[in-house]
Amino acid sequence: MSASLKNWAESGWLKSHQTTPDEIAALLAAVEDDLANARKDLSPAWQFNIAYSGALGACTVLLAAAGYRAQRENKHYRTIAALPLILGPDARELAAFLDQCRKMRHDVTYEGIRSMSAAEARELIEAVEDLRNRVLKWLQQRRPELLRR
Repeated sequence: MSASLKNWAESGWLKSHQTTPDEIAALLAAVEDDLANARKDLSPAWQFNIAYSGALGACTVLLAAAGYRAQRENKHYRTIAALPLILGPDARELAAFLDQCRKMRHDVTYEGIRSMSAAEARELIEAVEDLRNRVLKWLQQRRPELLRR
């Protein structure tokens, strides 16, 4: 059986969630704030962390608009891994990249076992910009009632 959000919910990895236009607007505003802040003259590690927050927020928008919220255990992983289940197979590469960033962020933030380069921060910022655009397009096509005019 192929993976689906419904299967994930049945496995207890997701729970049903009814979102609202207000919630989606707040999440999208946070993504925009994260992108703006990640572009500031900060250390690459901070830029990366802030951009990662934006990526997670954009993934959360999609999951909420699809009617779900990730459970606490492996929340970041599941939120990112749901991308191709919502956006389709074209999002697999982006999801794999964001999952790699999730692991890198963990290593930098919690383990202190690596540093972050400016190029890595820029690459993530560009990926988040792409993701934000994909999210907005998906919302316009699939859930326009959740977008404020």
